[in-house]
Amino acid sequence: MTSERETVLHSWCRQADWAAPTVVGGSGARFHTEDGRSILDMSSLAECNGLGHQHPRLVAAIRQQAEQLCFVTNAWGAQPRARLAEMLLEKSGFAGGRVFFTLAGADANENAVKLARQAARKPRGKVIARDRSYHGASYATMALSGDSRTSHQVDAQAFGVVRALPPYAYRCPFGTTNAEECGERSAQHVGELIDAHGAPQVAAVLMEPNAGTNGIVAPENYWPLLRAHTRERDVYLIADEVMSGFGRCGEWFAWQRYGEDGRPDLMTLAKGLTGAHLPLGAVVMSAEIARPLENEMLYTGLTYCGHPLSCAAGVAAVEAYESEGLIERSRRLGAQMYRELRKLQERHAIVGDVRGGHGLFAVVELVRDRASKEPPSAWPDAHPALTKLVKDALARDVSFATRGNLIILAPPLVIEEKELQDALSLLDELLGRMKL
Repeated sequence: MTSERETVLHSWCRQADWAAPTVVGGSGARFHTEDGRSILDMSSLAECNGLGHQHPRLVAAIRQQAEQLCFVTNAWGAQPRARLAEMLLEKSGFAGGRVFFTLAGADANENAVKLARQAARKPRGKVIARDRSYHGASYATMALSGDSRTSHQVDAQAFGVVRALPPYAYRCPFGTTNAEECGERSAQHVGELIDAHGAPQVAAVLMEPNAGTNGIVAPENYWPLLRAHTRERDVYLIADEVMSGFGRCGEWFAWQRYGEDGRPDLMTLAKGLTGAHLPLGAVVMSAEIARPLENEMLYTGLTYCGHPLSCAAGVAAVEAYESEGLIERSRRLGAQMYRELRKLQERHAIVGDVRGGHGLFAVVELVRDRASKEPPSAWPDAHPALTKLVKDALARDVSFATRGNLIILAPPLVIEEKELQDALSLLDELLGRMKL
C-alpha cells in the first residue's frame, strides 16, 4: 500500500513536514501505532477523545446500530437521533428547547449564528466574537474566529463579525494585572461594542466559555458578567462548547459552572459529543430560540445531519460519561493536575502562567522572562525548544499538544492516575532541560 504521505492532503500542516506514525488501535488513554508502540495521549488528540480510545460501550453501540439502520436522512425519524436530543436537553436544562444536529463543530457554530439571526429577526445582524478564539475553518467560521493563522483568508466584516478583545488575564489588553478587573472590563467591553453598533443591529455574541486551543481561560467573573451584558441588551449569547463540553471543564457544559447566571441562549457541541468515535455536532437552543422557528422554513442542513450511526455513538457516550462518573472524575483529577502544574511553575522560571484546572484541562504558558512576560517566539509560532520537548516526550511514548508558547494538557477523562502522574513527571524533567 502506498504511504498516505504520498496520497493524502493533511490538514493544518505543511505537507512536506508531515511524517506521523500510523495509528492502528487504542485503549483507554493510549493509542497504538503500526510499529507496536503504546503512546499516552495527553491531549485527547486535541480535546476530542474524552472517553479514551476504542471505548467498549461506544464500539458496541456503533456495531449494534450498523446492524439495525446505518442511514436515513433528517427528513425521516431515527430513534437514536430522538433519544440523543432528549438527553442533551435534559443535561443542559433547556426545557422546551430544540437540538439541531450537524456534522462537526464548525458547522454547528455556523448554524448557531444562522438560527440566532433567524430567531432574532435580524437576518444581517452582526455577531460579536473575540480575538484569540477558534470556531472552525470554513469561511464563515474563519470570519468568526480571531485566529491569526486564518484571518488573512477572509474578510470578517463582510460576514458581519465584530471583533472583541479577549479576557486574557495574564496579558490583559486593558492594562491591568488584576484578574477580576480584567474579567470585568473585558465583559463590559463587549457590552460597549453592542452599544456602539446598536443592539437592534447585533444578533448574537459567540464566545468559548473555557477550554480551547487559544489557550485563554477567562477570569471567574467574566462569563456571568458577559451573560448579564448580553441579556440587558436583548442580544443572544452563543456558547461554543465544542472543546469545553462533556466534562472537559468539570461540568457537563462549562457554562454550568456559573449556574443560571451563565446560561446561554444557544450552545454548540461536537468532539466529546461522541467521544470522537464518529463525527457529530449539535446546536442546543432554548425554548425562546426554538419557538419563533416552529412555523418557519429552515433553509439549512447537510445530508448527514443527525446521522443514525453518529447519534447512536452520542447516546452511548452520554451514558458512559454518566455511568462511569467521568464528569466528577475530571473535576477531581483536574484539580490534582493543576496543583502539580503549579509546583512545576515554582520550579521552572520559564513557566510564566498556569491556568485552567476546573477539569482535565490546563494551559502552561512559557516565557523567556517572568518579569517581562516575553514569549519565546511570536504568536503563534513554536520555539524550536518546545518542538524538541514534544519530540523527546514522544520518544518516551507520551504525546503532548502545544500551540505557540503554550503546552495544552487535556488527557482523556479515563486516564489512570499513575499515567497522569508519570506524564507530569516527564514534563517536569523536560522543562528542566529547556533553553529558551
